[in-house]
Amino acid sequence: MRPARCSCSSVWWRRAIPADAGSDSVERAVSRRLSIQGKTIEARIGESLFRLGLNAGVFIPSSCGGQGKCRECLVEIEAGAGDLSSRVSQEKPLQEGFRLACRARIVGSAEPSIACHTLARGRLRIVEATEGLEADAPPLDPAVVRSGVVAKRRGEVLGDAPSRLLGLAVDLGTTTIALRLCDLETGEVVALNTLENPQRFAGSDVMARIAFDGRHRGRLLQRTLLAYLGRAIDALPCECDEIFEVVIVGNTTMRDLFFGLDVQSIGQDPYRSLTEQEWLAGKRATTGLERSARRLGLPVHPRASVIGLPLVASHLGADAAAALLATGVGLGTGIGVLMDIGTNTELVMGNQERIIAASCPAGPAFEGGGLGCGMPGVDGAIERVRCTPKGTFEFGVIGDVSPLGICGSGLVELLAELVRTGRMNRLGRFQDEADEDGVVLDEVAGIMFSESDVNELAQAKGANAAGVRVLLDTYGIDAGTIERFYLAGGFARHLDPDAARRIGLVPDLPDTKLIRVGNAALEGAQRALLSVTAREELEQRVRRVEHVRLETHPLFFDAFVEGCQFHPFR
Repeated sequence: MRPARCSCSSVWWRRAIPADAGSDSVERAVSRRLSIQGKTIEARIGESLFRLGLNAGVFIPSSCGGQGKCRECLVEIEAGAGDLSSRVSQEKPLQEGFRLACRARIVGSAEPSIACHTLARGRLRIVEATEGLEADAPPLDPAVVRSGVVAKRRGEVLGDAPSRLLGLAVDLGTTTIALRLCDLETGEVVALNTLENPQRFAGSDVMARIAFDGRHRGRLLQRTLLAYLGRAIDALPCECDEIFEVVIVGNTTMRDLFFGLDVQSIGQDPYRSLTEQEWLAGKRATTGLERSARRLGLPVHPRASVIGLPLVASHLGADAAAALLATGVGLGTGIGVLMDIGTNTELVMGNQERIIAASCPAGPAFEGGGLGCGMPGVDGAIERVRCTPKGTFEFGVIGDVSPLGICGSGLVELLAELVRTGRMNRLGRFQDEADEDGVVLDEVAGIMFSESDVNELAQAKGANAAGVRVLLDTYGIDAGTIERFYLAGGFARHLDPDAARRIGLVPDLPDTKLIRVGNAALEGAQRALLSVTAREELEQRVRRVEHVRLETHPLFFDAFVEGCQFHPFR
C-alpha cells in the first residue's frame, strides 16, 4: 500500500493546511462530542468540522486549505444540525443536510451530540466477479506494452517500465463508483475498490446535477469527483507510476462531468452531449474521449492516458456501450436484452440484424435514494427480507451487524414479501390497519417502510417496465421471444430473481433466460482496457444502435401506469 502523499498525488494534497484553517477563533472551552466518519472526538464551541475532522484523521478534500474558496470539503449532517453555525453564501447552492466543513462551526449545546460524515460514508460491497457472460473475452492486446526496459503506447516511449504495467477500469455510476486495477501484461485483476459517488450533494439524478453544474461556476462537481476518485486510487495496492492507462465509463452526464465538459445540452431536448452533436455534424470521428492523467490530476503515471469510451446515444452513455461489449448483445441470431438498473436505467435489445436502445429516468429509489429507510449497499444495510407466519421479519444484513436501513436487493425482497403475504395489494397500498403509518421492520433501529417509500419504488419500477414494453413494441416481439435477458447494475448480482419477477421488475422469464451479470459496465471497461481490438469492435457496434425516445412513444404513458403496479410482467 503506498502512502497517500505520493509524489504523483492530486491537487487536493498540494496546499499546506494553515493552523487556523476552517475555523474562527475558538470561542470558549465548552466540550462537545462530535462523531465524524464513525470516529467520536471531543470538540469545543467555535471549532469547525474541517479542523476537527483533520484532527481525527479523517480525509476531507480541500484544494484551498480550508479557506472556503474551493467548496470541496462537503459533509452530510446526520444529527445536531441546529448546533452548527448558519449557512454562509458559499453553501446556499447545497441541498438540505449538506455543509462545507470549513464553514460549519459548533455554536450551541442543545443537542447531546453532533454527527456527520464526508461524501464517502463507507466501503461499498464489492462484486468480485461478473458471472453469466457468454461473450468471449477479447484478445489481450493493451495499448501500453513493455519494450525492453521502457513502456510504450502506440510506439511512443512513456518512460522506464516498472516491475508491473497496470491499468484501471472505472465505472462512474450516478450513485456508486467501482474500480478494477488490472495487470496489462497478464490480464489479471489485481484489486478492486468502490465508493459512493460524492456528487450527491447536487442531487440524486443526472438532471439535478446538470442543473447544478449550469448554475455554479468552478466545476465543483468535477473537482469533488476527482478528489474522491483520487483517494480511492491512492488506496489501491500499487505505486502511482505503475498505472499507465485509465478507462472511464458512465452514463453520458457522468462521463462528461468527469472530463470537465459542458453538460447543459444533455438536459435539453434532444438530450445530446456536445461530443454526440459534433460527431453527428461530422466534426469528430468518435464520441470517445482521451485526456492526459496529468491534466485531470489523477494519482497515476504522469504520462498515463485517460480514455472515455464512446457513447451510444443521448443519455445512453459509455456504460451502456461497455455493457454491450461485456454481454455480446447485438451479436448472434437470438434476441438478447440488457437491462442495467440504476438511477438512469439503460436498456438495449437486439441481435446481429438490429439493435435498439433506450434510457429510463428511474431515479435512485432501487439504490436506496429518496427513501426514508433506504441506504446504499454498505455495512448495516438489509439485503435479505423474509416475512414469517407471525408477521415479523427476518433479515440478512451486510457485514452481519445491526441494521441501519435497506439497500436495493432488500427493497425488492421486501416488496415481494408484502405482496406474497397480502399485506400490500398490487397498487402498493397496505392492507392491515396495523401498517397504516408504515410497516415497522425493526423497532429498535427505527426502520419503517412507508407508503411514500412504496410510491417512490413504484415509479422507479414503472419507468423500467415501460422501457421494456416500448422496446418490445418497437422491435415487434413479445417477451417470450427473448433468448437472453441480462440483468446488470449495482445490485443485480445480489437480486433474488423470484422476488424481482413477483413484483414485475423484470419480465416473467425462466431462470435459464434471466441472467444476472453484476456490473457489466465495469466488465466492459476492463475488456476495453486490456484490448485495443475490443475498443475498435465497440466503435463499430455502437454505430449500429437505434435510439428510441421513450417520452415520445405513444405506448409509454400507459405502459408506465401499468408498470407502477406490483404484479408479474407478462
